[in-house]
Amino acid sequence: MIILKTLLLLVFTITPSYADDVLSQIAVHLVKADITLGDFQQEKHLKVLRKPLLSTGTFIYHQQKGVIWQTLSPVPSLLLVNDTKLLTSEGELAVPAAFGQVFKAMLGGDFKQLAEGFSMAGGGQKSAWHLELIPNDALLKKLISAMVLAGDTELRSLEIQEAGGNTTRITFTHISHPTLLPPGQEANFERLSP
Repeated sequence: MIILKTLLLLVFTITPSYADDVLSQIAVHLVKADITLGDFQQEKHLKVLRKPLLSTGTFIYHQQKGVIWQTLSPVPSLLLVNDTKLLTSEGELAVPAAFGQVFKAMLGGDFKQLAEGFSMAGGGQKSAWHLELIPNDALLKKLISAMVLAGDTELRSLEIQEAGGNTTRITFTHISHPTLLPPGQEANFERLSP
């Protein structure tokens, strides 16, 4: 369905003179909330495998605190991300500083933040939008060649095209905007505090 919607959208390159208008147009449709949570399904297409690797889980985005990305199957894992840190059960990972900011900006719909680090192409209509992002940061380019975001009032899908040729497609469902964090999640965010 997302592919069909994307094909039907008017596609144009966003130049600096149009970027603010297009990003503002998309932002008008997005739900604004301090907390967003939902489910995800992830398909990882590796060049060396015929079938994709599938995983499912939940995510929590908190505007001030960061992102909790919890994979439930096939192998449970926890990823905690804010503007400066990326933590897993094995500890803190060394990643480009831009990664945490980009991850949080994507899930939070902060396209102004994304515009600072990416060249963009995209389009939208009343009920759907999409953006293709090409990283400007040299370190991020070594990991990611492009990202495609699509949605309506929410971010519904994300495709990450890795520099090595692998692709990850993530679909977001059951999205909600509670006023408080679910029980027990405050402790996960505390792990990201300095």
